[in-house]
Amino acid sequence: MRGLASIIVLAVLLGSCGQATRPVTVHAADSPPALLSDWGIVFANGRTFALNEGVTPYDLNTPLFTDYALKLRTVWMPPGASAAYTTDGALDFPVGTIISKTFHYEKSADPEDGSLLAVRADRESALNVDGVLDLDEVALVETRLLVRYDDGWRALPYVWNAAQTDATLEIAGDYRQVSLVDGTEVQNIVYVVPDMNQCSGCHVTDHTAKQLQPIGPKAWQLNREYSWWGNDASQLENWSTRGLLHGFDGDAPAGVRWSAPGDATLAQRARAYLDANCAHCHNPSGAADTSALHLNIDAPLGRLYGVCKPPVAVGRGSGDRPFDIFPGRPEESIMVFRMQHTDPAIAMPELGRSAVHAEGVRLVSDWISTLNGDC
Repeated sequence: MRGLASIIVLAVLLGSCGQATRPVTVHAADSPPALLSDWGIVFANGRTFALNEGVTPYDLNTPLFTDYALKLRTVWMPPGASAAYTTDGALDFPVGTIISKTFHYEKSADPEDGSLLAVRADRESALNVDGVLDLDEVALVETRLLVRYDDGWRALPYVWNAAQTDATLEIAGDYRQVSLVDGTEVQNIVYVVPDMNQCSGCHVTDHTAKQLQPIGPKAWQLNREYSWWGNDASQLENWSTRGLLHGFDGDAPAGVRWSAPGDATLAQRARAYLDANCAHCHNPSGAADTSALHLNIDAPLGRLYGVCKPPVAVGRGSGDRPFDIFPGRPEESIMVFRMQHTDPAIAMPELGRSAVHAEGVRLVSDWISTLNGDC
């Protein structure tokens, strides 16, 4: 196991799923199990999807867009362990941590041919009052795990079966035909489950270090209420009180929700969106560092942010637009052009979507329209 013994920690009966007693288990890095249920993090029985005891659900202020899929995020840490608070990057999670993200859709219909008709809804996933997902209402597609070992993180993609009872490790990735339904409009897409190598395309945020890292659980992303707990405390406060987080003194960067007008300015919302969807590559040490485009939420708004910056070796990805961000002219900005496309040679982000995020395009376009100046 590369220095980490298998950790068997807690047996629990999941009455809501009808599962036999099964503990959370951290498996050897070089021999991950074929079935998701063997980790003991989440369980499903075709009727409900539930979390094991000690598995903590959480949500982000501004999540990455993935073809309008809903996402249920969880974290589990070995008993007695906790994450270290940091304002720079993701929290520092201890060895043995398992982070999961389950992608699912609200069903529009349940056709007999096995295809998936899904509601095109730009909203958050939510456990019900019993702490489960009702599988009569939602369809599970995949669950991705990030597991921390002594020598770093490992990413593992699991794909749910048609019976919605378990998910199978698919190292080479997978795909599924999905029809997104919005009123009378239907958009057919190919939902792609990334292979293990593609996971590094996003999760290696430092191109020099070449180590996988969590992306989402940063202080500004977690600084929000999560109604499932039934109180007004932020997730950071909740984790600190429950012993899941140390080093937090109550002072955290402001959380910004891209989808909540009125809670933040248009500029703050647009920059939060670009951080969540682009900055894992477009940062000073990221995989796209040669682009000289830095889209971190706290990066200065200037040439390195794309304002009046000519393209760097993007070929037809520039769409013959002159600048990444052309102040006041979203229709002449490369950034908007690439967000509007699904062609792999043009689209940004390069991985993780087959559909155009219309709401995200509108947000960024509206923000660029407000920028003053000329190039």
